[in-house]
Amino acid sequence: MSSPANGFDLSEEDRTLLKKIEKDSIQYFIKETNPTTGLTKDSSRAGAPASIAATGFALASFAIAANHGWISNQEASEKIKKTLATIKKKKCGKKGFYYHFLDPETGQRTWNSEVSSIDTALFIANALLAATYFEQSGLSKQIYSLYNQIDWPWMLNGKEFFCHGWKPQDGFLPYYWDMYAEHLILQALALGSSTNPVPASVWKAWRRESELYNGKKIIYSYTGSLFTYQYSHAFIDFRNLEDQNINYFSNSKLATIANWEFSSANQSQYKTYEGAWGLSASLGPDGYKPYGAMPGNAMHDGTIAVYAPISSIIFTPEESISVIKKIYKTQSPNLYGPYGFRDSYNLDSNWFANEYLGIDQGIIVLMLENFLNDGAIWKRFMKLPLTQRWIKLANLKRQENNSAE
Repeated sequence: MSSPANGFDLSEEDRTLLKKIEKDSIQYFIKETNPTTGLTKDSSRAGAPASIAATGFALASFAIAANHGWISNQEASEKIKKTLATIKKKKCGKKGFYYHFLDPETGQRTWNSEVSSIDTALFIANALLAATYFEQSGLSKQIYSLYNQIDWPWMLNGKEFFCHGWKPQDGFLPYYWDMYAEHLILQALALGSSTNPVPASVWKAWRRESELYNGKKIIYSYTGSLFTYQYSHAFIDFRNLEDQNINYFSNSKLATIANWEFSSANQSQYKTYEGAWGLSASLGPDGYKPYGAMPGNAMHDGTIAVYAPISSIIFTPEESISVIKKIYKTQSPNLYGPYGFRDSYNLDSNWFANEYLGIDQGIIVLMLENFLNDGAIWKRFMKLPLTQRWIKLANLKRQENNSAE
């Protein structure tokens, strides 16, 4: 049996629970993906639009499910084919980038959404991951065709930073990926492109600002949300990579510990934080909020995003498993359903999310797959030629046998 990615001593009881969570979370994508268009809903809420990022996570989840024998290879292949056919036929964006939200029935833009740089990156990264499971089929060729069509320099809008997005009526949005956040996967895909790459200077340009929290120097994101320290790490194994004396795996581990410590320090104010943590963007009593911890903006109101500690498991296995077991034991009647854990909860407001979010279920699947199966996602993604091109162009240094502790 393969060991967890970082060699953590995992009991069979804990392994069984984590495997159940992964398998159940995949059900979101099986049930909430439109059977005709192959587009996946942003949330389980009735009438929700499709999300291009959630659709990407669906492709990867189908491939993972087939690899485990939870669905057949044929079923996974057919599901992925439908998605790719819709993306190709509907032309859901501009310059190879895709609209953030689409009508799941028609594939047309909805919610006045932007052509999104990061959501396109998440779709493509997941699609490329799915392609590694079907290398001998035509799926891989179709997926690489989508990747090769993306005009990455266009999204720079003449600047050194990637723009968040573009709208037909307004042009480029006034927001740029100019500091540390979840966009490292966007950067890797753009530098690693063999058709329309951006220069290495784009990797160097964004700010790596740091602050101390409880004596830990952390390169932080604006919101301090845990997901910003997770998304790129689902695909890229940063454990043995160094960027200007920075190890991003170690940084995410420190940020995760800070999130846990911040929650603990505020448990006298919010009872939700008693023995639990996980401050990240999620649904809350007053809608979707960019919750987070210090360092960063640290918006919080006693709401815990359940996906956050689960998806931090590669960084903090002991702390993550402890809170997963606690939430599963004490809150399952309120939070655990057919697709695993619902999004979030707040004991202080006696509030429990009644829906699932696609991207949150997706990051759960990928991180648990890495943890339970010896870095299975990392091994596939790190072998890709695009990943190796990015490492070389970004001038990242390899740290052999670094445990990133």
